[in-house]
Amino acid sequence: MPGAKEIRRLKAIFDDAVNSLEPGLKAQAFTHISYSNEQGDTSSSNERLEFLGDAVISLAVGLYLYDNYPEVSEGDLTRMRASLVSGASLAAIAKSVELGRYLRLGRGEEITGGRERPKILAGALEAFFGAYFIQHGWEQVRKLAEELLLDADLTVVPVDPKTLLQEIVQSRPGSKLEYVVIGVTGPDHMPEYTVACLIDGAQVSVGKGASKKEAEEDAARNWLVSNGYSDGALYNKNHLADDKVGR
Repeated sequence: MPGAKEIRRLKAIFDDAVNSLEPGLKAQAFTHISYSNEQGDTSSSNERLEFLGDAVISLAVGLYLYDNYPEVSEGDLTRMRASLVSGASLAAIAKSVELGRYLRLGRGEEITGGRERPKILAGALEAFFGAYFIQHGWEQVRKLAEELLLDADLTVVPVDPKTLLQEIVQSRPGSKLEYVVIGVTGPDHMPEYTVACLIDGAQVSVGKGASKKEAEEDAARNWLVSNGYSDGALYNKNHLADDKVGR
């Protein structure tokens, strides 16, 4: 977690980047679908920019890892990227730069804490990167992604629990990993999913989250912790730390 001084620096970089966008593009980047629905114009939401920004962020982070970790295998690079571009990571960054200030939300989302909801924050950050790419092009958005999303001294990177569990299961010939939604509670604008993790058809853990993806990650993490694994291997730039996958 960056310190107060680093957070102020990142916030200044983010605010400058936001203010560099032309007004229409800036407005769309931070317009949640709940606001668009209330206005009767779903095309004004940030969902399409979110789609583009997701690809832009993935490529920028992937290129950085490829260039800076020449000894790391393709599988390990994939796991590192997955962690860095995960919804949880993006939401944490969005919260640290106070992205919520810029959001346009529907009344329901506004009164139920939408400005702090991880899924909305992560999606808006992706949309912002999509908008920044449209206006400034690849080289500028790549530099911005490295400044905002990657620590200046990236020596340790956590691996997301779903990817780690998938690799553990795949190491056992014939084993199969599945996630099944077993319940959804709460209102439409703020659901909570309950997901069961199954290995070879048997339920081994349960997870909860504001989306199916978050619930799956929680279920995977719960299995890893209960079975004595760390919930994410740590990768050091100079030496890849061993996890318990191969034990």
